[in-house]
Amino acid sequence: MNRPLNDGERPASGSAAGTGHTTDAGRRGRTARLAGCALLLAVAATAGAAAAGSVREDRAAAAAPASAAAVSPASLTGGDLGAGIASLQAHLRAQPRDSGGWATLGLAYVEQARTSGDPSRYPQAGQALRRSLEQAPGNDQALAGRAALAAARHDFRGALTYADQALARNPYSERALCSRIDALVELGRYDEASEAADTADGRRPGIPVFTRYAYVRELRGDTTTARRVLERALASAAAPGDVAYVATQLGRLAWDRGEYRTALRHYARALAADDAYLPALEGRARAQAAGGDRAAAIEGLERVVARAPLPGPLVALGELYEARGAEGDRARARDQYALVDAWTALARAGGVDPDLDTALAAADHGEKAAALRAARAEWARRRTVHTADALAWALHVDGRDDEALPYARRATATGYRNAAFLYHRGMIERAAGHASDARVHLRAALELNPGFSPLGAREARTALKDLEAAP
Repeated sequence: MNRPLNDGERPASGSAAGTGHTTDAGRRGRTARLAGCALLLAVAATAGAAAAGSVREDRAAAAAPASAAAVSPASLTGGDLGAGIASLQAHLRAQPRDSGGWATLGLAYVEQARTSGDPSRYPQAGQALRRSLEQAPGNDQALAGRAALAAARHDFRGALTYADQALARNPYSERALCSRIDALVELGRYDEASEAADTADGRRPGIPVFTRYAYVRELRGDTTTARRVLERALASAAAPGDVAYVATQLGRLAWDRGEYRTALRHYARALAADDAYLPALEGRARAQAAGGDRAAAIEGLERVVARAPLPGPLVALGELYEARGAEGDRARARDQYALVDAWTALARAGGVDPDLDTALAAADHGEKAAALRAARAEWARRRTVHTADALAWALHVDGRDDEALPYARRATATGYRNAAFLYHRGMIERAAGHASDARVHLRAALELNPGFSPLGAREARTALKDLEAAP
């Protein structure tokens, strides 16, 4: 599931954490950093693509073909992903007409792009899925793979179309059932997503469906059911990858509720199953930061972004640097924010629509005009609680608080409890002159998750103190 970033660079004065307008020198410095960071990311992506190699029919087999069991989709998880891809590549060089192998390779590339932050894998995934359909037109594995690829690129309408096509051929396709839920959630069609989760649970109960079922319930404010479903999923998990995945979801749910010790226990279980699982490493670092251990959090996030320079951990690390306040740390923070811009450029080159990431990062750590353009573009495509929040915040940063308020209210209307959303709504209400409502929502944000963001939580406390001191 796609979730918004935490916060972005300090916006212009009048926003939650404004430090004034960017100078020409600052823009030149930012441009230079962006160029350097983009080069580093591009080199990393190119090296990764070269290491994996291309699978072409006319290339001689460099290794013995893998057996069918060795290239099953279930083998392409966790630490086995790289080895599984290599086995698939060898197998397909020897057996280029294996439509199932091509479909599995396409899905493996999607997973590799998702976990490594390397969008160059997406075109490779599309090519592999096309080869599968050439060998077996209309096969449900490849159609389900296209649904997963479209969702990864944030083309959720396309994901829904491909998922429906796959399910028309195989109503029990787990991948298609899951992609259909994902697409409906990300299009803001929550009632339909709930129905799709019920259908998937009836047809293919299992960890991939259970975790999506839990998230749909969470979006409706039913965190009790979400937690119960995840706990049952964890109890049934046997493979290390499944344990790591479900325990991490439980950790995130606990962190969202401000239960940091519980979150750390879940992350510890995830990392005991897979000590290199990046989402658990990132989640643990966020919980450590929220609990006051910022040194450990910084060390953890530095490990994460060294392996996968994705917007979420880049922004979180930048904010932790910025919160320390030293001049060198501020420069390090700016470098992390510049890397978000570089990742965005690479994502677009890989066919990904990153406007939600761009809007949230740019609103706080970039240019407010770019933030608003991205947020409006994303809202035009899909109307979710996350896009409503992003548009509300971008409008606020641009000084349009009366226009922002309806979107902030919409972001909190489904029952979904998110401290960042509540913080954004409170700050917008404060700027719009609704002091009483602002106090309610800023207090709610801090009660729900007092460490939701190193900078945002600090701004929320300062704003609430000022509001409570006002006559």
